[in-house]
Amino acid sequence: MTSNWINWVVLGISVFVLVALGLISSRRVCNSKGEGGFLLAGRSLGPVVGAASIVATGYSGWGFMGSPGVAYKYGTIEILGNFLYAPAMCLAVLFFASFLYRRALKMGSLTIPEYIARSHAGSPALTRFIHGFAALATALLLLIFLVGQLRAMGMLGASWLGISMNHAIVLMIGIIILYTTLGGMAAVAWTDTLMVAGMTAAAVFIAHRIFSDVSPTELLTQLEAIEPTLVDPETAAPYGDSRFQVFMIFPYAFLFSAILPYMSIRFLAFRKDVKIHQVALIMAPIACLLSLVPIVGLYVRIRHPELGNADNAMPYFLANFVSPVASGLITLFIIFAMKSTASSVLQVSSSALSHDLRVALCPNRHLSQKHALRFNRLILACLGGVTLLMTLYAPPVMLSLFAITATGTLMATLIGPVLISSFLPGNAAGALASMVTGFSLSGGLLLFTNTGWVEAPLVGCLVSSIIYVVVSRLNRMETLLVGKPQLLTLAESGSH
Repeated sequence: MTSNWINWVVLGISVFVLVALGLISSRRVCNSKGEGGFLLAGRSLGPVVGAASIVATGYSGWGFMGSPGVAYKYGTIEILGNFLYAPAMCLAVLFFASFLYRRALKMGSLTIPEYIARSHAGSPALTRFIHGFAALATALLLLIFLVGQLRAMGMLGASWLGISMNHAIVLMIGIIILYTTLGGMAAVAWTDTLMVAGMTAAAVFIAHRIFSDVSPTELLTQLEAIEPTLVDPETAAPYGDSRFQVFMIFPYAFLFSAILPYMSIRFLAFRKDVKIHQVALIMAPIACLLSLVPIVGLYVRIRHPELGNADNAMPYFLANFVSPVASGLITLFIIFAMKSTASSVLQVSSSALSHDLRVALCPNRHLSQKHALRFNRLILACLGGVTLLMTLYAPPVMLSLFAITATGTLMATLIGPVLISSFLPGNAAGALASMVTGFSLSGGLLLFTNTGWVEAPLVGCLVSSIIYVVVSRLNRMETLLVGKPQLLTLAESGSH
């Protein structure tokens, strides 16, 4: 690797750029548009920035650190699974982004939990309760996801900067808090655009480096010599018992992109004139290139079959198979990838507490734009500190398991009131029953059974969706949304 002082200089320059973007976004968007500017970038994202932000957030620590580790341990099944994300993410944007944008705009919703509460009829006390429940579930589960992101950054940053893992974690979360508190969603989206350029360049370089050394055919031959199931798996482990269960990643990735608040919140932040098909066309090639990264795990497996920790596949590759300069730059780009998701998750988690929980608990207490903005920033900084403590004391778990447990459970929690309601509008009782069911079932399957990583969340999604429809029908409450503008369904929605 390059000398540590050079890496520190490179990091310092990148931090300067990130903070500068945070300051610019604060002046142009946050300070002029108040809470909506901080939470939704003033609905100012264009197709390029929006597409870059979605892809950068979707392909993050799990893509550059966790996924190579899974490929190292389980083989080519992870390569197939990773490539399913690109079409699924694009389809989610084409299918759902415009609808969610139009409906949330007409209801005046600034967050996904607020969207859930305002789109489901019920008594004021019940709608406030589901608003608060959705906010707490979002904050809790995304913080668990953020722990995995920070741990991945700590692992990589420690070797890159020549410091301890804990010191690297403290440094990374400090940087993220700094620029995210300055500019909110605008800072997150604009920095994502810069980051995804580096991420894509790194993916192309990695693929070129590996296939310049070994052809795809030779790579598979050597993997098969180590362990035949690495090439011809008997199961879809860690995603399920049957080989074909790997294709469940496609619906999982679709739901992941359409439902998870740190992804779908970008749908609410587009400009009015954005054409969604343009966003998808920009996303597609970038996502496909980033799907090449798990090949690192296969390459390291044939070169060093006895790697102690599978999650170290990427750091080992950078330390032993690329030049010091390239290693330093790629490490920076990978840290960028993880920062893009970490900043998004931290921003959405904090908004769930600073905005959603505040509105749910004190609906009649309105803060001025200035005070609301200050409160959002304060909660974001405090939540960053809480996440730091969680990361330092969390048990050692595979990075991908952190991601799947948190995002899969949150997906099952929110699918009914966010996605199913687009076709079959329900009421507050159905929304609450669905969220509680999805939270407990998906989380329980992932934590206490051997159910596959993708299978468990999908089972939770299916059952919670059924509960949403059945309870809403049995309750026989008035299911009309508050006001005619909110009666829009997905079938009635058009493009921007």
